[in-house]
Amino acid sequence: MKLIAKLVLGAGALVLGTAALSAKELTFGMQDNEVSNVYRGAEAFKAKLEELSGGEITVKLFPSSQLGDFKAMVAQVQAGELDMVMTGYPDMSYVIPELKLIGAPYVMRDFEHLQKTVEGPWGQKMDAKFDEQGIKLLDTWYYGTRQTTSNRAINSIDDMKGLRMRTPNVPFLIAYAKNVGATPAPVAFQEVYLALQTNQVDAEENPLPTIEAMKFYEVQSHIAITNHFVASSAIQMAKSVWEDLSDEEKGWVSEAVKAGGDASDELTFKAEEDLIAQFKERGLTITEPDLAPFRAAMKPYYDELEAEFGAGSIAEVIGD
Repeated sequence: MKLIAKLVLGAGALVLGTAALSAKELTFGMQDNEVSNVYRGAEAFKAKLEELSGGEITVKLFPSSQLGDFKAMVAQVQAGELDMVMTGYPDMSYVIPELKLIGAPYVMRDFEHLQKTVEGPWGQKMDAKFDEQGIKLLDTWYYGTRQTTSNRAINSIDDMKGLRMRTPNVPFLIAYAKNVGATPAPVAFQEVYLALQTNQVDAEENPLPTIEAMKFYEVQSHIAITNHFVASSAIQMAKSVWEDLSDEEKGWVSEAVKAGGDASDELTFKAEEDLIAQFKERGLTITEPDLAPFRAAMKPYYDELEAEFGAGSIAEVIGD
């Protein structure tokens, strides 16, 4: 009987050991904090994937730049140290220069236009370039349309002159600040609040939900609706991790990423509808400058891009 019991226990341990070996935990890093809409989308992705896989695949989230800024996390994905990362889609232009075209201010009209571009022929060319970087692009989520905050009213493009504007260290947003007359000042995302509070910079630009989530409204008095950039989050996985998944597992991941994107997008669109009134209630002044001069001011930057990527390259991205 003792021998039988040992055999049964041994078989059970073998089964448990096999189950443990077959289970996968995906690590997922992002810059955004736990109250952001994209983090809630990531939570929805995690829950859906764990449900679909019956717990075979779990997800560990690392928000708030715990693993470094987006470039550091991309490097970790490429090195096989991190499974997934969320970055801005055109922010990846530092390794895929052509993405500067879709990031150029006022090139994308809205998120629907951006999705059509990413899913179309031009986007498929970019997918191949992600692949060359050892990255599988899984999806793009709506991050919001970027607006400009400051401590003085922006009623026209003339009011941009002399503003020290924080931008991410990405070329197209630096070009936005410079071409409309501001002085660009790249500051790390997690340091923006302090930079505004201490007057290191006196303006910044971000989507309304980010202004809310990061509490920039506490250290800024004005928001100008400049609509200069339709922001999106690229959900990326290490190519090696993707290729190691079975077809069934790939299906689970794809379905879960879509569920996460739907949750995040719904929250962001709703937030953009509601936040203008909320910011006004908090005492901020909202202005809506004429955007035609802002668009016109970007022509020199468009010319630079066409010199780099060829005549007609912006028209190719715009499509239609």
